[in-house]
Amino acid sequence: MFILKSSIGNYVSINDKRYSYFAGNNYLGLANHPVLKEEAISSIEKYGISFSASRNTTGTSELHLELEKHLSEFKNKNDSVVFASGYMGNKILLHILQEQYSALFIDESAHPSILDGIPPDVSNVYFYNHCNYEHLESLLKKNNKHKSLIITDGVFALTGEIAPLDKIYPLVKKHSAILIVDDAHATGILGENGRGTPEHFQLDGAENIYQAETMSKALGAYGGFISSTRETIKKIREKSPVYIGSTSLPPPVVSAGCSSVKILMQYPELRSRLFENANYVRDKIKKMGFLTTSDNTPIIPLFFNSQEKAVKLSEFLNENSFIVPYINYPVKMDKFLVRLTVSATHTKDQIEKLSELLKKWRDKHEIS
Repeated sequence: MFILKSSIGNYVSINDKRYSYFAGNNYLGLANHPVLKEEAISSIEKYGISFSASRNTTGTSELHLELEKHLSEFKNKNDSVVFASGYMGNKILLHILQEQYSALFIDESAHPSILDGIPPDVSNVYFYNHCNYEHLESLLKKNNKHKSLIITDGVFALTGEIAPLDKIYPLVKKHSAILIVDDAHATGILGENGRGTPEHFQLDGAENIYQAETMSKALGAYGGFISSTRETIKKIREKSPVYIGSTSLPPPVVSAGCSSVKILMQYPELRSRLFENANYVRDKIKKMGFLTTSDNTPIIPLFFNSQEKAVKLSEFLNENSFIVPYINYPVKMDKFLVRLTVSATHTKDQIEKLSELLKKWRDKHEIS
């Protein structure tokens, strides 16, 4: 475990040593943005540290309403609701939509928050092969007596793969199903406006698609949110035990969220810079012969058949002042991986140095 002694950016300080940082999820570099920090400080001076109540009692402030307004504008939706953590979003949606489905169809590599969010009284749960829409269709056909809900990550947190919504959504329509997309790692990145995986596939606004999203990744702030119809958001506010029973987001976090959404909308070049860096890194890694994925996201895994090799590569990079962690995460995987993530703020010098180190390690080790 790394103990940080600095903010998150291109570089971090750990144990009084400076490292190049190719980890975490600060894809657009907003987590340490001066505007977010200024707004958070101003918010503390005006509102204090916490509102110390749930949203449905006395915990709703003008800040929360402002953030939800900005999120609705960003997502081009009628309404939005924010809550304590992005991890809660899938649980909230699976609960408030429960009357509309009797069976769940889940990607076998789904995020733990999806599995944790399954209501206890839902017994018809089926797992389809990772990103395999043909297997999904076969399961839907076999269980066609049920009202179906399909749920998947939009961008998979460990591998950076993009779920094939262009193939999955026709199945949603064909089988009169509902689709939930956990878009934590796609929000702010994919799509013409950064609205996530549905927009990436020209499905933004399509019927029966719901997104669970977060401000803690590309947006550089914290807290989960759902943007949808007024009817859906009203139902969350009135019927979700998770939402009703949670303390509202604290003032500095909400203010930072407002600023990050505005920056995201005003500066689309942040995403362009991110993809330029990600493509450059991925191309170099592929040319070196490392096994990785090909989807155009800032998550670039290095796969290994041996846990020992994955750990040793991460340790080698660490010894040379680069943080690129070996990942041991509760998601079904058939390989071991070092998870490299790229930011819009990484410099070409940093990327070139990282490439030199990877090539040096590759030249001394089998990389399969």
